[in-house]
Amino acid sequence: MMTYENNGAPTSLITRQELAAIFRILAHFRLTDLIHTHASARLPDKAGTLLINRYNLLFDEVTASSLIEINEEGAVLPEYADAETNGAGCNIHSAIHEAFPEIGFVIHTHTRAGAAVSAQRQGLLPISQQAMMFHDSVGYHAFEGFVLTREERVSLVNDLGKNKVLILRNHGLISVGRTAAEALNRIYNLERACEIQIAALSGNSELIVPPVPVQSRLEQQSVSDKQIHIEMMAWNACLRLIDKVGSDYRA
Repeated sequence: MMTYENNGAPTSLITRQELAAIFRILAHFRLTDLIHTHASARLPDKAGTLLINRYNLLFDEVTASSLIEINEEGAVLPEYADAETNGAGCNIHSAIHEAFPEIGFVIHTHTRAGAAVSAQRQGLLPISQQAMMFHDSVGYHAFEGFVLTREERVSLVNDLGKNKVLILRNHGLISVGRTAAEALNRIYNLERACEIQIAALSGNSELIVPPVPVQSRLEQQSVSDKQIHIEMMAWNACLRLIDKVGSDYRA
């Protein structure tokens, strides 16, 4: 999926580079909360093993080799036992990957707009193209505190279901994807939808909501082969963007 040649690099290295690239892209677009959010990837050539970021790094410091490995129970593998880890992050990501083997990447954010929409009773409003891409594909998860319990793994997974994204009430956003491109495009569009919603509501004017059939049509358009090609073009454009700053994230 990367735009540069992998020169025969093993699948695990490519996955590490793709996940590291996600962190650098999120940092560029300011979709960060100091060190407190996370993204993960399934290692396709190492069954039951996931990659996640160390707790002590800012997103623009993450590299392919700095990522740590955990299992689907959220436990850190022995060779990374000394690494700083986010317990809630390990719990959230391992729960999703364990329940949905088809998911390759999971991204979680705590942005101002995302957290604001998560606290609004009506949730995500279908008032923008970005929001309507998630018509009937948004899950909602009630706030239970830091996501540290075994019980919340079950409720979190149930609330995500087969949705494209999950809004964690009073907390933030999650996107999932089979590929890095899919997960990144979903979180980017969801974040923009939340920003548009907060801006529109602040205007103190009546909102125009397209009819449900139109909302449904746009969601169907968003999963067409053409749209998937567009997502790949956007992913590759983002790689070119961060490569202009430096390619150290690949190391």
